[in-house]
Order: sequence, then C-alpha cells, then structure tokens
Amino acid sequence: MGISIDVGNTGPDYSYLFQGLSSSGGSLGNLNFLSDYASLKNGSYSKLMKAYYGTGQSTSTGASSDRKSRGSNVVDKIIEEKMHPKVSKEVQKANKDLSAGLSSLNSAVSTLRNDNTYTDTKDGKSASDKVASAMKDFVTNYNNVVSTSKDSTLTSKTSYVANMMSSTAANADKLSEIGVTINANGTLTLNEGKLKEADISKVQELFSSDNILSYGSVVSSRLQFAGAASGTGGIDLTGTDNKTTSSASSLKTDSQALASDELYQKVKDKDGNETNEYDIKKIFATAKSFVSNYNKMFDTAESSANSGVVANLSYIREKTARNEDALKSFGISVDGKGRMKIDEDTFKKADMSKVQAFFKDYGSSIATNASLVDYYMTTQANAANGYTAGGSYNVQGSSRYTGTV
Repeated sequence: MGISIDVGNTGPDYSYLFQGLSSSGGSLGNLNFLSDYASLKNGSYSKLMKAYYGTGQSTSTGASSDRKSRGSNVVDKIIEEKMHPKVSKEVQKANKDLSAGLSSLNSAVSTLRNDNTYTDTKDGKSASDKVASAMKDFVTNYNNVVSTSKDSTLTSKTSYVANMMSSTAANADKLSEIGVTINANGTLTLNEGKLKEADISKVQELFSSDNILSYGSVVSSRLQFAGAASGTGGIDLTGTDNKTTSSASSLKTDSQALASDELYQKVKDKDGNETNEYDIKKIFATAKSFVSNYNKMFDTAESSANSGVVANLSYIREKTARNEDALKSFGISVDGKGRMKIDEDTFKKADMSKVQAFFKDYGSSIATNASLVDYYMTTQANAANGYTAGGSYNVQGSSRYTGTV
C-alpha cells in the first residue's frame, strides 16, 4: 500500500516513501495524512462527524451532552496520536538520520552550485578534482537521504525527498553524461572516470544557481522546503499557517474552558464559603479570548486549499450560524463575513447559567473542529501537495493520486 508518484513511467516507484507511518513499523494502526483525504472523499469523515454530533435516541439532555463530550475526547485522542505517533527506536533513528542527511545533502548541493568549485585554486587543486570531490559528496549524501526516507515517518520531509527523486529521474540523461546513473531503488552510482572525462561546464550548467529551473536549483529548493518542514532550517514555509495553528489551538482551549464546570464555579467569600455569584470578569475574559481566536483562525485559514481545513471551517461556520440568536442574546454578534464581536455590557448582564448550558454543547462542538483545523494545518501545510506532471503528486484530489491506503 502507498502512493505511486508518476514520473512519466520512466522512473522508479517512490511509493515506499509514504509507507512508514505505522506505530511499530508493521501495522496500519497509524495511517498517514492521505487516509484523511480518502476519508473526506469517500464520506466516512462526514459519517464520523454526524455520529459525534448526532442527538442519538436518548431523551436525556444530560446524557446527550455527555455523549458529545465523550466523542470530543475520542477525537482529541485520535488527533494527538496522529500528530505525535509512538514509533519504534528504529523509526526514531531513521527520522533523526533523515534530518541530519537533509542538511548534509543541502551543503553538498550548495558546493556544486558555487562558481568557485569550477575554478582552479592557487594551492594547485584543479577545478576537475574539486568537481569530482563535490560530486562524490553529493552522491553519498543523496543516497543516505533516499535510504533513510524509506523508514522515516516524517511525511513533511519525505514528500519533498520524493519530488527531489522525481527531478533526478527527469534529468537522468544529463546526469548520465557526467557519469551519474540512477539505480532501481532510486539511489545514484557515480562513475568517476566518466565524470573526469566530461566537460565540467556540463556539471556547472546542471547545478547552475543562475537558472532557477536547473536540476541543482530544484533539488536545493526541495531540500530547503524539507528542512523548514522539519524545523532544521531553510525557508520558512509556514507563513500564516503558524498563526492559524496557534489561533486554532487557542480557540480549542477557549471553547473547552467555556464548556467546563470549573469556569462557572461560584465565588467564595473571605471566609471561604461559596456565594451565589459567578466570577463574571473571568468568564467574560474567556469569552473575549474565544471571539478573538475565532476571528484570527478564520482570517488566516480561509484561504487554505487544504480540504481538511476547509471542511472543518465550514462545520464551525454552520454551527455558529445555527446558534446566532443564542450568541446574540449573550452579546456575541456575527457579521456578514462570519466574524464575531462581543459586547461587554450585554455579556456581563446575561444569565451565566444559560451561558454555561449553551457552551456545554456549542463550545464542545467547536473545540473538536478547532482541533481538526489545528491538526490539518500542522500535518499538511508543509506537505508537498500541488505538484504536477514533472514528478509529483497532489493529495488534494489530483488525477496523479494513484495509490490506495
């Protein structure tokens, strides 16, 4: 099982790069993010959400609320496991080695893209010798990355490794001219004799830093993308996605707080006796934070092309629309763009017991979807989706998605 990356039927199959996502290296207990795409596409995700939010057959409001709360907890556990899977020591080593390998390979590519590599030095070292040494370093580090990718669970990195390999396959003829051949498993073999006989200008052209479409430039960009996705340096890919995950995570926390009993505990007097008063200032502060993070999440995530993000934003928007009247009674209004605004005076004058009852249901439901927005943005924002026929795949419904999970 896995994903075949079509490279025009001329290159090797890199589907193994996406198979190492099990909890112990053998089972399918932890499916990768492509299973989430599949679940959205085949409707099982929708059924799951309906099960979580359905009223069931119970006639007890409390029982229904408890059922939803339990469903939310189950989703949280699933998300936590998918975001932080338990892996074997072997897989942990592969993940660590891949991160280090990406950095080393990036350095090797940088050397081949440096014009100084193609000039003789005063110490007598010829350009030909420097190029040969740099190519040996490149091939060694390239093969290390490919090998460790097979056992790695870090899809935000292996997806870019797969695209790098596809670019290599697309440049097979040019690489062959300088003594580099591609093996069936995707690794490279260097014929040093043929390399030394080749015109080094061909190597320089292949790895040119002046041409953004050169093989070296493409490989360099993929390595930097993979490095950023793994937090090991390189280009900052996250952009507003960091803000999205932060606001979505905060919205989840606020939603859960507004749905909790703890927030609505009665204030105690100086003798420690419970009064009939709520800590309205604390409740309002939480509600105000909820509104702020709700708006921030939509501001940064609405432009996402990630189907999981889009679906869950839609669910949140629909739930808010259905409860617009109730929210308004608490001083929380929703404008035409779906953004919230809270009126402090109206909120503080509201019956806090009704606020609590409302958020027991609405808040718990929003928390679940906010968790999913956070999950999809965290695990897929940096994944290589959207590639085209040049040797890539598209998780979001591309015809090049040929595998099954």
